[in-house]
Parts: sequence; structure tokens; C-alpha cells
Amino acid sequence: MSHLLIFGLGYSAARIAAAMKARGWQVTATGSAGDIAFADHPGVLAALGEASHILSSVPPDRATGGDPVLDAYGAALAGKPLFYLSSTGVYGDKQGAWVDEATPTIAQSGEGRRNVRAEADLAWLTMGARVFRLPGIYGPGRSALDRVRAGQARRIDLPDQVFSRVHVDDIASGVVAALARHAPAGAYNLSDDCPCSGNEVTEHACRLLGLPLPPLESLAEANLSGMARGFYMENRRVANGKAKRVLGWSPKYPTYVEGLFGLLR
Repeated sequence: MSHLLIFGLGYSAARIAAAMKARGWQVTATGSAGDIAFADHPGVLAALGEASHILSSVPPDRATGGDPVLDAYGAALAGKPLFYLSSTGVYGDKQGAWVDEATPTIAQSGEGRRNVRAEADLAWLTMGARVFRLPGIYGPGRSALDRVRAGQARRIDLPDQVFSRVHVDDIASGVVAALARHAPAGAYNLSDDCPCSGNEVTEHACRLLGLPLPPLESLAEANLSGMARGFYMENRRVANGKAKRVLGWSPKYPTYVEGLFGLLR
């Protein structure tokens, strides 16, 4: 039986785990929601010995700049098919231009400040992993619908700012496709087909719920956290053609319209 070991059973990885179990795979995971504590080195090493495939969804350590999985268990990963959940943030700000897997990342080009996610992305690629670069993730409990209902939705007055997004179930189907097809090592963008502004998504969610639009604010008026403000300072469109060609993957939710409608149901 094929056996997937997942480092970090978070929001996206949990959906991947469920999908692989449904296909008859054995799945073991580290973390508070998993089977083994990450710091249980004997237990993790035993699981590594049994696993046929490895997936990490653990983000890099922003304090040290290192990747916790590679730092702790990198030597034991050699020879295993590796899969890593990364971020399209590794491309940096492209002023609204399209990016694909051939676009140099911040770590490759040396642009801007040091980006620990980009460094980790490059480290996993060097290890021969299949690296999935993910844009804004939404799904059950984490969508514009939830933010509107909770009165936490924002509309920021940045007319030219766009970003890509992906439904969590489309992440799972993309990773499943890579596992099933023994996909070649390299980077894969998993994103929907409709980059657009966050305001457009929020406004559609308000229409679906019959609730009023939040006020339009400038970036300064919004008084966002440093992390949220950084998100709005990056502007790019993410192309997903390689995943479609190589993995035979196609998003079930190609735009936010289908995605929000599915969540509303």
C-alpha cells in the first residue's frame, strides 16, 4: 500500500489527506492534529522509513530563516518522492503582470528583501520536490462569505491591484493528480483562472448574501496589520497552464463565482 507522510496537517493538507485516504492510501501526519509530534524524532524517523511519499505543508521559520522539516529530517528524505506546499508570494510584486513557473523567484533573482518562503521554495526544488505554489486560499470557513457575515470584510481603494486565488479542494485535486501521475519534479502553480481585485470578490459575496457593501477605504485608512498591508503591496496574475498540461489538472472552481456559489450551497 502507498503511504503518504504529511508534515503539518493544516487546512490544505487535511483536505489532501482525506482525498488520499479515499483513494486507499495510508496517511500519517505530524502536528497537533496528526498522529506524531514533529519533535518526536524516533517516531517521525520510523514513519519516514515506512512512507513511500512525503508532503510538507510546514512554512519556513521566520525567525531563523530555515525550513523546519529540512533542518530536522532533511537527510532522511533522500530518495523519497517529495511534495511541498509553497506560495506564489515567492514571485514578489510584478505590478499586475502574469507569472508562471519560469518566472524567477525572489530567491533566484535577488529582488527585494530576503524572503524566507522563497528560500524554502528553492531548497525543496533543489531536493527534487514537486513544489506547489499557491495564491490566496479560500474554502469552507475561510472565504469572503465568512468575512462579510462576520462584518470583517474590507474594500481597499487600489484600482489596479489584482491577485489570484484557489479553492482548497482544487489544491487537493492538484496534489492528488501529481501523486497519481508520478509528476516530474519542479514547480507547479495551482490557481484559478480569474485573477481579479479583492474588492470584486467581496462585492459578489455581499450580493449573494444580500448584505451591504463595506465602505471603500484607502490603504492608510484601513489601518491594516503589517502582514495584511504587505499582501496589498504585491500585485500579480498567476498562470496555471503547466499544472493543466503536465498534471491533467483543471480547477473545479475556475473563478470565485463558482467557488462562492458552491460554499453558499
